[in-house]
Amino acid sequence: MRRFEDFNIHGLTASEAWAGLARDGRIGALTVGASTGTSGNRGLFVISEAEKYRWLGAILAKAAPDLLWRGMRVAVILPQSTGLYESARKSRLIKLAFFDLTLGPERWREALETFNPTVVIAPPKMLRHFATEDFQLQPKRIFSAAETLDPVDRSVIEAFFRLPLDQIYMATEGLFAVTCRKGGLHLAEDSVFFEFEPAGDGLVTPLVTAFRRQIQIMARYRMNDLLRLSDQPCKCGSPLRCVDEIVGRVDDVFRLSSRGGPILVTPDVLRNAVLKADRRIDDFRLVQIAPDRIELKLPPTLADEAAAAAHQAVRMLLEARTADATVALVRAPLPLEVGRKLRRVECRLERAQ
Repeated sequence: MRRFEDFNIHGLTASEAWAGLARDGRIGALTVGASTGTSGNRGLFVISEAEKYRWLGAILAKAAPDLLWRGMRVAVILPQSTGLYESARKSRLIKLAFFDLTLGPERWREALETFNPTVVIAPPKMLRHFATEDFQLQPKRIFSAAETLDPVDRSVIEAFFRLPLDQIYMATEGLFAVTCRKGGLHLAEDSVFFEFEPAGDGLVTPLVTAFRRQIQIMARYRMNDLLRLSDQPCKCGSPLRCVDEIVGRVDDVFRLSSRGGPILVTPDVLRNAVLKADRRIDDFRLVQIAPDRIELKLPPTLADEAAAAAHQAVRMLLEARTADATVALVRAPLPLEVGRKLRRVECRLERAQ
């Protein structure tokens, strides 16, 4: 963001873009938006009207082509609205309603249920909240967006809605992947060129070049996400590559010392250690709070033996890698947090030091 003016054709500075975003989300004919800042750094984007409708068309074509001509009521539950979603309001076939995640579901539950959406787009933590609080919703399609989707959430959400849970993978930098009707999460290689850097344990981090962006340059931009790519073609027949799993963020890789030198432990390995320890575990927080200190937080309603099993599983994982770190077990409630993204595995070294 320090050289924002060098990466858009109008020479807009970051200060000008932030001011436009705070005012009405526009600078002349351009739409200004920002990411929600998972890692603490919010990213800006600026697009033209043509790009905005091209983005909308791509989402609709990939996510719900079968529903479009029958009309859709789309509920978008995210921390902030942008002009990207507002463009859908001009379609006669789409009724779109935005619900501000940061206000909390108690503020808009009645309005959401009255809207009776056919498509719901929301972070997995909110879709799971709909399930646990028995929201009266009967959509035809549900999409997880804006957060990492953990398997423990998928099963709860799909059981409640009696639908497969699809994903929309996008960020400030563009639309990157959407689930097809056969369940494959396909990269948007028809509009984005992907390069991949190995990140260890079969994971990669993407470098993206958006070749349909005209206002803001997005060339070989290094993303902060960890992906596991599929090595099998999708049953739908599409030549676009599939992502098996969006594991998490590079920021949340645990960086530890060991007898053999520095080691890295990725979020998926840590998450699996906790969840596989006991089938009764369906929520947790595992946080690296110092170079040699990790905190495992589990709800007090969880059985003591399940909590002890999870604690032991994390300790054994680290011992197997000769990591120099202690793991503290904390029993505390895990309430729904609407002001930040859910990160069950999180590294806070930069903030703690």
